[in-house]
Amino acid sequence: MKMLQNGILAVIGACGGLGVAAGLFAFISVLGMIPRLAGRLGLARYIYQMETVIALGGITGCVLSIFQIQVPLGMPGVILFGFFSGVFVGALIMALAETLKVLPILCQRANLLMGFPVLVVVLALGKALGSLYQLYFLGNSG
Repeated sequence: MKMLQNGILAVIGACGGLGVAAGLFAFISVLGMIPRLAGRLGLARYIYQMETVIALGGITGCVLSIFQIQVPLGMPGVILFGFFSGVFVGALIMALAETLKVLPILCQRANLLMGFPVLVVVLALGKALGSLYQLYFLGNSG
């Protein structure tokens, strides 16, 4: 009986995980984040490789999370992982903001005629400083 319960839980968990992952990748696809990044970086001919690497990263993250595999990378590995995670989240947020036309509407409402690049840098710095504050002061449980 216990094996049947575990099997049903495994199927439910796998279906839930597949649903969430499919939703995330569909969201990224709808935003057009990968083609925009490839176009801005001049890497349009590598778009399929970029999509493959992102999908493999998602799969690897799921496997490491589900099976709780510890990867001994040390502090440099943690810093590198944090950097790339931040770049991904930042790119996702900016693609969403660009799709929803948040920044142009903000500039129009604030009557901002120049200084748009400064606004983007200030938003990025604010996000970075807020994350560092949270990680350093609030994430220190030891």
